[in-house]
Amino acid sequence: MIIAYLLISVLPKAVSDAIYRTEYEEYVEKYSEEFSVDPALVYAVIKTESNFNPRAYSEVGAVGIMQIIEDSFDWVAWRLDREDLTFTDMYTPEYSIMFGAFMLGNLYEKYGSVELTAAAYHSGMNAVDGWIERGEIDPENFNIDDISGENTRHYVRKITKAYKKYSDKLNSQKGR
Repeated sequence: MIIAYLLISVLPKAVSDAIYRTEYEEYVEKYSEEFSVDPALVYAVIKTESNFNPRAYSEVGAVGIMQIIEDSFDWVAWRLDREDLTFTDMYTPEYSIMFGAFMLGNLYEKYGSVELTAAAYHSGMNAVDGWIERGEIDPENFNIDDISGENTRHYVRKITKAYKKYSDKLNSQKGR
């Protein structure tokens, strides 16, 4: 009976906690609050982009745990008045989280949904704005399947799944 209980109730939670881990909590909490973004969304992006690897580097030149590209780095550095930082500072988790949370907060404020925020984080605001202007997607009645790019659709689905897992996890931790 004890073994059955452990297999049914404890093991799935332990596996989920290992898959959807929460590292760099102090930075996620600090910058989520500072830039008015749900920490579950920040964790979802970190999980999806780099799986918490601060040395992550993509073939398109995105770096760090939140996979910041150089154009985005320049945009955020200027807005945050952080010209003291260089692009290679995005390998430092605190700075990557700062810049990524700032971007997510701005995107969420503009688009008002996790899905469109994720699409813009992945493909850029110009892409999402173009889809809206051309009527390819309706932000008021958004459907992931309306996104024309397969990579972005896949990315948004991964973010949405991770966001739900992190929301549930963080909410259950608050209830303790």
